[in-house]
Amino acid sequence: MKYINILCCLFMLLMACDNDLDQFPPLEAEASSLSSYRQVLNAAYYYQQASVTPMAIMGDFRADNMEMFEEPYPAFDRFNEDLAGGDLVGQFFRPFYSTLYKSILSANIVINNSVDDTEIAEARFLRALSYFKLVQVFGDVTVNLSGNPSVDDKTILVRRPSAEVYSGTIIPDFQAAISALDNSGLSNGRASQIAAQGLLGKVYMHLRDFGSAETQLKAVVDGAAAANITLQPNFADIFGEANDLNSEIIFATQLSTSIDDDYGFTGFPGWFSGGDTKSLQPLDRDLIDAFDASPGDLRRDVTIDATALIGTKWGGLDQDWIELRLGDVILLYAEALNENGDTAEALIQMNKIRTRAGLDDSSAATQADFRTAVADERRLELALEGQRWFDLVRTGTVDAEMGEMVNPNYYVFPIPDSEVMSSAGAITQNPGYEK
Repeated sequence: MKYINILCCLFMLLMACDNDLDQFPPLEAEASSLSSYRQVLNAAYYYQQASVTPMAIMGDFRADNMEMFEEPYPAFDRFNEDLAGGDLVGQFFRPFYSTLYKSILSANIVINNSVDDTEIAEARFLRALSYFKLVQVFGDVTVNLSGNPSVDDKTILVRRPSAEVYSGTIIPDFQAAISALDNSGLSNGRASQIAAQGLLGKVYMHLRDFGSAETQLKAVVDGAAAANITLQPNFADIFGEANDLNSEIIFATQLSTSIDDDYGFTGFPGWFSGGDTKSLQPLDRDLIDAFDASPGDLRRDVTIDATALIGTKWGGLDQDWIELRLGDVILLYAEALNENGDTAEALIQMNKIRTRAGLDDSSAATQADFRTAVADERRLELALEGQRWFDLVRTGTVDAEMGEMVNPNYYVFPIPDSEVMSSAGAITQNPGYEK
């Protein structure tokens, strides 16, 4: 659905699928007629589902972990205007864009109308998460904070600078969630205080505000045990349907094949495992080389099959998509510590991850050496989790890792052309993708 139409449509109050979210009867209603906003909040959770596969593809197939072979899909490996082609927009960028704005609209209705502080805090968490994803993918984006926006207000269709979206919406929303939530939601897959802290820490890492990042990430690492969050001893036990909501998961988008969403194409497990004809052997040999440079790494056989040239980290379609886990946070915390001059403590933190992977402690002795070491560690730890491309962009290492000079225009992705056209030009296209 086009965003300009979303602004005036009646939304579907579709329920999410697992645990406390397992309430299904769909209902259409106007926000002003509701006395309870729990169902609207569940709709905001539900709409996250269709963002999962597009984000996974952008994170790994745009980078040097995975590749495609059937045109026009290899455009993910070409840094030019080709990504703006119709098939790619329709399969990845349009559902990603529209479903996150649906989540935002549902969250706004809760924030603007509910009198339940926990509901409002969860909604602000989901709104922040949605805008964080949008900014990472598209850069400058439109901002709507109303649950009942006027169709005559074209100012909300004007794209706002990403820095403004971070400072005006994403950071305040995560801060509000931290203040109002506890960690009871961890057991049933809902937003929690510690998830908001971890995601806010990640936001600050993207902004290269390492001092603020360290504060938030330290709170997660130090508070993990009290929240019953721990590293899984066996790396393989993090992934797969049987391991949903395991002790390492801080927040995940819950998925189920029994619930339809706005993404009607091959799901992320199929893309990574060669289940789509556009990429029957998607594994990029560069990722194989990265594992070869880490002999004895226990994560290798969980993550890839170097003979079949496929990814093996994910199983069936009923498993959750991990938005944030403790291993990710520990490596971000180590990175922030190093940037703030505490390489010794950074090594202690990173070596927790290496020990689980069956590796010796890192020998990185300087701040510069550690930057390289932690980047390599994040690649192997988080491969096929939709992180790689966004890590390269935030650390300024795109050219070095991709082996070519990449125009920064192509650090972000094309705005769906339907949004540009339907807004009568109020929504502009990203430079380099104009057709």
